[in-house]
Amino acid sequence: MPPVTIYTKTWCPYCSAAKDLLKQKNVTFTEIAVKSAAEQADMAKKAGRSTVPQIWIGERHVGGCDDLYALDSKGELDRLLAA
Repeated sequence: MPPVTIYTKTWCPYCSAAKDLLKQKNVTFTEIAVKSAAEQADMAKKAGRSTVPQIWIGERHVGGCDDLYALDSKGELDRLLAA
């Protein structure tokens, strides 16, 4: 399984939902808590987006919570996780 990284904020319900889906799939992930403007700018530079969550599977940026759930509904999430 490729490494999974998720940038989050503690108060974000979308972050919680994304983490819940990953946990349901027994995915171990690295969570990076965005706590400062500098950390958010770093994430935005990598993702091209400034909202949280931002999720990577391996080197592939999959996007945010809605993107993650869309991949799952298409059956693509399991394929990415199995690669």
